Amino acid sequence: MNKLWCALALLVLTSTGGAQEAQIRKNLGERISQFQSIDEISKTGVAGLYEVRINGSDIFYTDAEGNFLIQGTLYDTRQHRNLTEEKVEKLTALAFKDLPMQDAFTIVRGNGKRQVAVFEDPNCGFCKRFERDLQKVDNITVHMFLYPVLGPDSTEKSKTFWCAKDKGKTWQDWMVRDTPPPSSATCDLAALSRNLELGQKHRITGTPTLIFANDARVPGAMTTAQVEQQLAEVKN
Repeated sequence: MNKLWCALALLVLTSTGGAQEAQIRKNLGERISQFQSIDEISKTGVAGLYEVRINGSDIFYTDAEGNFLIQGTLYDTRQHRNLTEEKVEKLTALAFKDLPMQDAFTIVRGNGKRQVAVFEDPNCGFCKRFERDLQKVDNITVHMFLYPVLGPDSTEKSKTFWCAKDKGKTWQDWMVRDTPPPSSATCDLAALSRNLELGQKHRITGTPTLIFANDARVPGAMTTAQVEQQLAEVKN
């Protein structure tokens, strides 16, 4: 009998939760066009508050009927945790092993045992400063993902680098020595579009952005010492 009551209680709870989710989807979808396609609705730790996720990683909060919508941060004051930020980081995480290395070119120095992936725009001043510091790091393989986000000229330059016969040398000549890339033959440029899609999906919003072999993701130009420290934290 107890098992029967438990099963019935679970059924009621499940159906109630489904009804609330359906109500939220219906009301938000009818009232706000961007919510016509909702990825996920889930309960939060706050009574009556639901998390609504759209566009992969955009987080909103609403009541049980979808009458009110909140865009902002949900913060747990007891544990001092930014719950919204944690969820977005989880949704946009990009593991090193999952990177499409075929859409990058490599620069190898020394034995190349240590690895890092870098997303860069050829017109990014911070990237150039970073590249000059990176020259001092030895025994490393750099997987360079061209990420032209600073305008049409960045796209045109990226095409030239991607189609260059010696991509690594042409890239470093430009980034480190300000030597303009020579004109090159045309080639398959689909990798550049895929890089932009990948970066947008995982919220890579600035360059340079580095992803280390232990999945640590660091936005912004790092110094030589900072790169060495991060590489040392990767377990071989």
